Amino acid sequence: MFALVDCNEFYVSCERAFQNKLKGLPVVVLSNNDGCIISRSAEAKALGIKMGEPYFKVKPLLTQHEVRVFSSNYVLYGDMSRRVMHYLSSVVPDVEIYSIDEAFLDLRGMERYHGCLAKYATDIKQEIYRRTHIPTCVGIGPTKTLAKLANRITKKNPALGGICYLDTGAKRQWALEQVAVEDVWGIGRQYATKLHDAGICTAAALAQCSESWVRKHLGGVVGARLVRELQGFPCHAFQPCEDGATPERQSIACTRTFGKPLSTFADLLGAVGAFASRAAEKLRRQGSAVNTMTVFISKNKYGTEPPPYTFSTVVALPVATDDTSDLLRYARIALKRIWQPSSVYIKAGVVLAGLETAGQQQLGLFSTSNKGEARARLLQELDQLNQRFGAGTVRFATASIPKGKQSVPWLGNADFKSGAYTTNWDELWAL
Repeated sequence: MFALVDCNEFYVSCERAFQNKLKGLPVVVLSNNDGCIISRSAEAKALGIKMGEPYFKVKPLLTQHEVRVFSSNYVLYGDMSRRVMHYLSSVVPDVEIYSIDEAFLDLRGMERYHGCLAKYATDIKQEIYRRTHIPTCVGIGPTKTLAKLANRITKKNPALGGICYLDTGAKRQWALEQVAVEDVWGIGRQYATKLHDAGICTAAALAQCSESWVRKHLGGVVGARLVRELQGFPCHAFQPCEDGATPERQSIACTRTFGKPLSTFADLLGAVGAFASRAAEKLRRQGSAVNTMTVFISKNKYGTEPPPYTFSTVVALPVATDDTSDLLRYARIALKRIWQPSSVYIKAGVVLAGLETAGQQQLGLFSTSNKGEARARLLQELDQLNQRFGAGTVRFATASIPKGKQSVPWLGNADFKSGAYTTNWDELWAL
């Protein structure tokens, strides 16, 4: 058996965990730069507020109903997620982290030690809430797809008490009949349209399709595996994470929409430099080095300038590296290729791909191991200082505020941001 633990309205729940007065009130959380709504409480959903709505469009409605609005606080959300995942990794043999607020649990053989898995899932759910005040739902099924489907059902049906256990064929059939085919994990918009045209409208109908038909019309072996999962036969490999750690990334991206439009090279270089520095920290944290970097900058497609609106370039590094100074040097080269003096930009980003294991990459012709070890120690000290005293305490000049500037010109708006209650000594939560 597999379980999917999903934190309910995660970003909103993180804010409520430290502000009890928000419980029962409509609450929304905005995306970077206070752009769009990315999390809603049940009370906010009842008001007709939709996911992804631009803040400026729904601001009158939010004001009318006194909806509490928060800027995204990813430092807080990430720390709360780590607390949840760390607990889960301590009570089950294997955990596969699916997203910041979801994790698959491997429950095979756990009945021997805990009896009824529904009771065990209830205990896990209650303990997560006791430790973090984050409400969760748990779906349990013989495959990961059925566990995901069961979790969806319990979210839509409060009478289930947050637990849906598909331990019998009859329960699985009932669950499949409750879910529309477009809501099945792995079914996208195009396939959903194709299935509806074929008269297949529910997960139950999809599970009854023949393998030959599925292979022909639903992506070959991928579609066949999906249907087998719906029939109760595990096909998706479980990818456990040691000690609840984040799965190793295959690529790393750091992008942001600016708080105000930028045009000068110095301002854009500061933004790109800061993003490259942040990406380098993530590289070192997971023990990787990168050999390919993409840098992009974007204009406002709703402005007066003609298309194209996004410009990007790819730089192949001669030697895979996790050194911030190396990445900053290549980021500058990349930005010079695509920056246009007469244009105004609203977004930029750095994407790292071609990741290798740090310390095992092929060295350059003139590289020496001693120099590499000394540089690695320096970067380790840099990361430790920033971890101890706060992000950006020690940084490279390229990522610093340009001379004469009093504020970071590319930093996004966050007018409603809550405190770093668990990660900053100056903002620790207090009763």
